[in-house]
Amino acid sequence: MLKNTKFDQRLQNVPSNIWSLITQIDELKGRWIAGAKLSPQVLGRLKKSVLITSTGASTRIEGANLSDEDVEKMMKGISIQRFADRDKQEVQGYYELLENVFNSWRTLRVNENAIKHFHKELLKYVDKDQRHRGDYKKQENRVHLIDETGELVGVLFNTTSAYLTPKEMQELVEWTSKALADKKYHSLLVVANFLVEFLKIHPFQDGNGRLSRVLINLLLLKSGYEYMPYASHEKLVEDNKPDYYIALRRSQKNIDAKKHDITPWLEFFFTVFLKQSQTAIELLSKENVEKLLTSKQMIVWQYLQEADEAATPMEITKKTKIAQPTVRQTLDKLMRLKKIERVGQGRSTSYRKL
Repeated sequence: MLKNTKFDQRLQNVPSNIWSLITQIDELKGRWIAGAKLSPQVLGRLKKSVLITSTGASTRIEGANLSDEDVEKMMKGISIQRFADRDKQEVQGYYELLENVFNSWRTLRVNENAIKHFHKELLKYVDKDQRHRGDYKKQENRVHLIDETGELVGVLFNTTSAYLTPKEMQELVEWTSKALADKKYHSLLVVANFLVEFLKIHPFQDGNGRLSRVLINLLLLKSGYEYMPYASHEKLVEDNKPDYYIALRRSQKNIDAKKHDITPWLEFFFTVFLKQSQTAIELLSKENVEKLLTSKQMIVWQYLQEADEAATPMEITKKTKIAQPTVRQTLDKLMRLKKIERVGQGRSTSYRKL
């Protein structure tokens, strides 16, 4: 029987709007289970695309600068010289760890030893982190807000003291395991609580944000949300980065108060996960590229479908009025989905539908 901990107090009076989000998510989960008949080839392509998208997004949230196209090139063994070694090292570690989670989640455990091992794997290529890979922090750290250029703009919140970290991590991991096993609370509430508490503790000297997103993929897969590899959670967090930080900051202010109110975080987390669930379900209704594109990306794709000849990114931008970064992201995505092909090289590179 679970004793009444601070985690229990947080989850005992969940607002009705949170339950509404959970209900919608679980309805979509049921539809996925009932209708997931996509071919292995389609699922394989989707998983590879999500690995690239999620790796790029998760590392960019923490200040890396590689685009999805750069990540894909790296995974193909193509040398990229214009980026810092640290960015490339972080991308390599994230991609490989997330791929392992996607492929082996049924046999992976979530305990302290596993979390430390995941951290070691996440940072195994990062030279500067060699001394503290897989070990809890030995000195204080803070969560910093990072702008779009990768510059620090301020402290988001303070974290658990280094000397308290082993105790708090033990309590969090043990409570989470028992709560998921006993089913006293909905698994989504348990997972959401794990994430906000993990980020509050910030148990490692570096890599906490990236590791938290890998762990969320694993915990949600183990909770029965098996579409995690086919719709990127990390990309949705990146697209809503300001709201992500606001929700964390607002919840961290109250997390150790008597009220233990993490409602702002629950609202953000479940809103994002509902969108992810909707994206996954859309894949079932029609196996085509339209279901994987945003409205702006669709405009680019429609233009290429109707174009008589190959077009450069600049030409597409002029014709569609879509910003060139969005055009390039769309082209990268369509290339990965094997819907278009690249013609030429350098400045004259253009694209056309297959």
